[in-house]
Amino acid sequence: MVSSSLVYPSPKTVWGKLSQALIGKTLPNEKLSEEKFSVFWGLPVLASDAISSVAYAGEEILYVLVPVIGLLAYGQMFHIAMAIVALLFILVFSYRQTIEAYPCGGGSYIVAHDNLGTLPGLTAAATLSIDYILTVAVSSSAGTAAITSAVPELLPHRVAITLFFITLLTIGNLRGIKDSSRMFGIPTYSFIFAMLIMIIYGIYKVHVGGFIPQAIRTVPEFTGEITLFLILRAFASGCTALTGVEAVSNAIPNFREPAQSNAIKVLFLLALIVLFIFGGTSYLATLYHALPNPDETVIAQIASQVFGASPMFYIIQLTTALILVMAANTAFTDLPLLLSLLAKDGYMPRQFAQRGGRLNFSNGIEFLGVSSAILVILFQGETHLLLPLYAVGVFASFTLSQSGMWVHWVRGKAAGWRHKAAINGFGAIVTFITVLIIGATKFMHGAWIVCILVPVFIFGMLKIKAHYSLVAKQLSLPLSEKNAVGTIRADQERHIIVPLASLNRASFKALLYAKRLAGYHSIRAFHVSVDAESAEKLRRKWSEFGLDVPLIIRVSPFRDTISPLLDYIQSEEEAFRQDDLITVVIPQFVVQKWWHNLLHNQTGFFIKNRLMHDPRVAVVTVSYYLKEG
Repeated sequence: MVSSSLVYPSPKTVWGKLSQALIGKTLPNEKLSEEKFSVFWGLPVLASDAISSVAYAGEEILYVLVPVIGLLAYGQMFHIAMAIVALLFILVFSYRQTIEAYPCGGGSYIVAHDNLGTLPGLTAAATLSIDYILTVAVSSSAGTAAITSAVPELLPHRVAITLFFITLLTIGNLRGIKDSSRMFGIPTYSFIFAMLIMIIYGIYKVHVGGFIPQAIRTVPEFTGEITLFLILRAFASGCTALTGVEAVSNAIPNFREPAQSNAIKVLFLLALIVLFIFGGTSYLATLYHALPNPDETVIAQIASQVFGASPMFYIIQLTTALILVMAANTAFTDLPLLLSLLAKDGYMPRQFAQRGGRLNFSNGIEFLGVSSAILVILFQGETHLLLPLYAVGVFASFTLSQSGMWVHWVRGKAAGWRHKAAINGFGAIVTFITVLIIGATKFMHGAWIVCILVPVFIFGMLKIKAHYSLVAKQLSLPLSEKNAVGTIRADQERHIIVPLASLNRASFKALLYAKRLAGYHSIRAFHVSVDAESAEKLRRKWSEFGLDVPLIIRVSPFRDTISPLLDYIQSEEEAFRQDDLITVVIPQFVVQKWWHNLLHNQTGFFIKNRLMHDPRVAVVTVSYYLKEG
């Protein structure tokens, strides 16, 4: 991670001033309740992924149908879109029950872990993590595609533009939930209103105004048959429109009270917006015969026919680009929260469970930004190449969540459990069938990568858990051992060693500190010299100061200043025993400016790293602060 969530840069340093300018001042814990979503601001942030999917989900359907069945694709596309909308409402009603049953959030991971067991829970966590990383990569790349459709001269720079968007999102989310919701909420609402205008006016222009659309590009000739497999492939491609539906149930703790009620409101508003926009744009595509093209999106083709070269065309392109980028904000909200839950359970590094200066899970935000940027570079910002990796993980987590909720109702048998179990059971069946369809149709197009990554993620999480369990076992201190704590045998030697490069104010302060440590039997100063002349110079100065601490000097012909100290501790010269206690006091001067550290060799840091593996050794650093000159 770039920084620990518990260590903030000083506002007096250059990095601290830059951090404060970009991210804002550190917030106290009592401000956490203010860093929550209302319904109005929670909707654009958590629904942006699902809402934005309409900008490319219809295009993905056409990518499958048009090359095979030509003009017939448009009729089939609308029917497939309606089937996807029906699946959306099944998921919405299912996740409504998840919100009611699990008010602490966590979504698929918590539900599957609690009701199905550890491995299903980790599978859900792995698929969701991959989904969120892909969400940022896909959404940012799609946003760039919308811009390059309006300004084709920018096509050669699409990777750089996408990385800029990811950086902007990362910084914006590091500012905290409250700031990011306002920063990223307005573009989402702008897209919603722009799309409503385009859908209403586009339909009016054809059915009332008598406009006859002319396809911008030639529709391919009919080359194949309408088969079940073709329809299923198109359905699987269009299911990208449903990504992000689980986001609301994952982020319940980020809502203001009453959190559950607010989350349910956002969930249903999301469904209504997706219904209107996805259904509307799919219908417009059939009217205006838009064709999928790498250089111009379907939305751009529709807008150019509906509005011509008017400013409204560019507004559609701008708001589409913004919503596609803002869609990644859903992942920036949910993945850090998921990682914090995994970290609390011991399956991820504990740094992910710590809140940053703006009361968000900053380490998770930074991790997501870096991971998605790497994906964009690997796939050169091509949305069509990233999408096959996308939906299979999403629907796998849907299936695990719905199955877990079915078990939850059947086991608990609370009031009304039968109809609740029926809803979640039906959701589990439908999403499982969808997983099979997506897996079968997208496997050779890249879904196989997810099938490899998920077990790798699970293996990594289990190894992290095993490490933390081992650490906890070895560090545990049962009450039965209280009499053994802090006892030192009479024959147990205690030694202190002060490694120094020269006799100066910093090393002199370390020597004074060492002499004041009570109870030590022996103190030694240890110096490594690279030549006899500097060794003799130190001896003379030592004698002039009349220091009563023994000075041990070792000459290192290979200029290694660390190994001689380690060899001395291991040697028979002082006969350090395995049960002796050895304290190494390292003098260290502290500079005022961060870049001054680059001018020094940081020997103390390397000594500490090498000594930490010796169980007899304790390292103490004595700092000497230099004044700014």
